[in-house]
Parts: sequence; structure tokens; C-alpha cells
Amino acid sequence: MTGMRFQDKVVIVTGAASGIGRAAALQFAREGASVVVTDLDASVEATARAIIDAGGRALAMTLDAGNEGDVERMIATACEQFCGLDVLFANAGISGGFANIFDTSVELFSDVLRVNLIGPFLAIKHGAPHIAERGGGAIVLTASVAGLRSGAGSPAYSASKAGVINLAQVAAQQLSGSNVRVNALCPGLTETGMTQPIFDAAREAGKGDRIGQLNPLRRGAQAEELAGVATFLASDEASYINGQAIAVDGGLSSSHPIRRQEYGQTSV
Repeated sequence: MTGMRFQDKVVIVTGAASGIGRAAALQFAREGASVVVTDLDASVEATARAIIDAGGRALAMTLDAGNEGDVERMIATACEQFCGLDVLFANAGISGGFANIFDTSVELFSDVLRVNLIGPFLAIKHGAPHIAERGGGAIVLTASVAGLRSGAGSPAYSASKAGVINLAQVAAQQLSGSNVRVNALCPGLTETGMTQPIFDAAREAGKGDRIGQLNPLRRGAQAEELAGVATFLASDEASYINGQAIAVDGGLSSSHPIRRQEYGQTSV
């Protein structure tokens, strides 16, 4: 396959200041896309600068992905500056901490839903019509393995990501005939700005080798590994993948909890 899958395409990536969003934005640009990178963190400018310095085309915007006015402005700017929209990677999200149900406030729960679930809803609502006008394209939503079943996130985070998975399914159906595909990316434990404290704490405690120990690959993921799947789902190579939740978790979600037999070990 060609290394320029997004030549002459216009792509928006939210949550692009760091982590999966930044890695995906850089990859979209390397493969020919004009990229609008957005984040609430003004350091998203550094992502755009890295793309431009490498000879690509990028525009940075500081905005709230869960605010409808900001999302409308984001879509309008992409269409005005680059004459349309082909791909939208709605990746922005927040963790909401690790409190249990009984220690979680309504305010925190609402804020997590606003960013993690209403944000992707707004991206679809305002982005899909423009993608359809160009003859079709793709929307990728960042969900999580926490949205597949319990045990991988807080109540608010898990509920929001389960909603993202269902939203991808509903949107794929409601966009029937538009040639706009919608899929959800479900990362496992990935080293990003959001999860960095977990990785740092484990390493400082001398337990870095235990990161990701519950999955068969026995490690956490790097942002670039998730970005590779996001860009694949956004590309024509995934032209018949629609309404799916794709787990990228080292095999974590492939099994119920078990006592594993090690590779090469004789069964007893």
C-alpha cells in the first residue's frame, strides 16, 4: 500500500496536544493530510509546529471538545482553511480520577460525560454532514476497554466510554447511505499524558516490569501503536469496517480472569 493514504485529505484530531492524539496527528500529516489539531491545552501548538517543521500542513486551535460552540468553530475553520473535511478523530477525553461510585460527585460525573461522550456526539453531529458532502470518509472515536466491561476505569470514565461505543454503532446506522463510516477505538493501558502518573509511580517503586502484566503481551502500549490503528480505521484500507469497537489492548479483553499457563510450560 502507498505511504500517502491521506494525500489531499483534511483531518481534524481533537486531544492532540499529547498522547494518542498527537501521535495520530503526526502520522496523518506524514501520510499527506492537512491536519487541524485541537486541545484545551495550548501546547497543541507544538504538535502543529512539529508537523509544519516536517514539511506538512497543520493548524492548531485551543478549544473545549465538549462545548458545542467550540466544535462548530473547529469544523468551520477546517472547512474554511482547507476547503472541506474528510476525517475526524474525536480523541479528546479526561479520566475523572479513580473514585468509586459512592465517592464520585454528580459534578465530576457530568463533566466526564460532557467531554468524553458529548464531545464525540458533537463531532459527529457537526462533522459528518461535511464529510458526506465530500463523498464520504471516516469518523474515529476514542473509547476504551473500560467501556467494554468493568475493571479498567472509574465509574464515570467507564460509563462515558461505554456510551462512546454505542454512539459509534448508532451513528454508523443513522449515516446509512452517506459513505461516512464511524468506529470506536478501545485502547488498553497506554502511556499518555493522562496515564503518565500510573507509569511513573510504578517505575519509581521499582515495579515498571509489572505495567500491563494482566494482558498476554505483558506490557503497556505506546501512543504510536494506538495511532496506527486509528489511522488505519480512518483510511480506505478499512473501507468495509463500520460501527465497530476495536480493542487494542494486548489481548486483555480476550479472556475472563484465569490462572494462565506460561508459554512453553507443560500442563499439569
